[in-house]
Amino acid sequence: MIVELQKVLSTLEIPADWVGLRAVKEAIAYRSVRDGLPQDNSKSTNYGVMVEVLVNGQIGYSAVNSLQPEQIQQAAAIAYQQALAASQWAIYPMTVAARPKVVGQYTSPFLKPFDVMTAGEVNDLLVRLCQTLKVSDHIVQTNAVAMTNETEFWFVSSNGSEVYQKFLLLETHFGATAQDGAMVQQRSNNGYLAHCYQGGWELFPEPNLWERARQIGEQTVELLTAEECPTATTTLVLAPDQMMLQIHESVGHPLELDRILGDERNYAGGSFVKLSDFGNLSYGSKLMNITFNPTVPGEFASYQFDDTGAPATKEYVIQEGILQRGLGSLESQTRAKVPGVACARASSWNRPAIDRMANLNLEAGTDSLDDIIRNIDYGVYMESNRSWSIDDQRYKFQFGCEYGKLIENGQLTKTVRNPNYRGTTPEFWHSLIRVGNNDTWQIYGTPYCGKGEPNQAIRVGHGAPVCAFAGVEVFGGGE
Repeated sequence: MIVELQKVLSTLEIPADWVGLRAVKEAIAYRSVRDGLPQDNSKSTNYGVMVEVLVNGQIGYSAVNSLQPEQIQQAAAIAYQQALAASQWAIYPMTVAARPKVVGQYTSPFLKPFDVMTAGEVNDLLVRLCQTLKVSDHIVQTNAVAMTNETEFWFVSSNGSEVYQKFLLLETHFGATAQDGAMVQQRSNNGYLAHCYQGGWELFPEPNLWERARQIGEQTVELLTAEECPTATTTLVLAPDQMMLQIHESVGHPLELDRILGDERNYAGGSFVKLSDFGNLSYGSKLMNITFNPTVPGEFASYQFDDTGAPATKEYVIQEGILQRGLGSLESQTRAKVPGVACARASSWNRPAIDRMANLNLEAGTDSLDDIIRNIDYGVYMESNRSWSIDDQRYKFQFGCEYGKLIENGQLTKTVRNPNYRGTTPEFWHSLIRVGNNDTWQIYGTPYCGKGEPNQAIRVGHGAPVCAFAGVEVFGGGE
């Protein structure tokens, strides 16, 4: 494909300062089962080419769902005219420095390719999961999902870039709903589709899958008779599957440079963070170390290059609580005059790359889970996100979890239902008092981070340890 794209590139008849061709091919298989009955068993393939051009300091875009040279030429002509017209009102003049020459390859690590399991074998696995989840007549619904995505990416440019990347993406989910009269509770495997990784079928089924499914079913029933989460200002301990949402909403989105610059404001809001805060703002306690790291093997949003070709490296976004850099592409870094990361990403061939999270992780600390719990006289432990709400500046938030435990005299005791907590972003992260060690560090992800107009749902990964926060408002769902 690289050779074919280079041939097309060499024949384009537009007087642009720079041209890039990004071809993407996605093959997706989706299987879902509810109550042991197959609901969806589908496969799809799509491909196309995005043409980017730089004219008079302005970047223009046009995409086409064809690999035919004539149609790519037509798309290039549209992108050129778009850039030429928009350059009259350009916000900031760009140069070719925003599209450096890069050459390289990346392939997701995997052992078992997606064709080693038939559709029937995957469906049988999902049916058995539903059967295992139904541990009681109180379980009124079970569901299980498995989705595979094999994406290939080719990128060439007029300044000599040649990049090929191949991603194997596996997303799985299962959960149950229990009911007793008016009481309804849900429990899932670390939240909806939280098990998102790069790799093959060696990742699913996991060795403890059936034990975990039975546990999920039993905990769903357990929640029906559990006490309501108390209302208190107390110590909150979050499991890694809830830390995923906490990092995503209260660190990731506020630090997107295009959001801070105002590009996203009319759709999903802005940010309480100002450009002058980078290098200065105390975002959290000294235990807070957040890294942008697309180099973690197997994490959902790993890559060698972003979708404009910028080489991906691990970078501290927040180090010892101090804000270091934003989540912004080379274009946003140029406009904002603050350091960023290689995060220009597009959801597919028919979308321009914009500032996105990739893998955004909280680095591990030194405490074991036992050490964290042992040192708490009273508090609440919460797992698995159930709901979230955050304002349009990403400042005030309220999050709900599926499952909670009281912490009393240094021990996990009673199960509590409807556990929720609220806070404001800087105050919450300054209340971080303990960070779990590598034994507690876990990776999750989601394929549905939404942003942009037109909307782009994109893959992100988040790794985190168990964490404890002091003086947090927790509360239940009420009767």
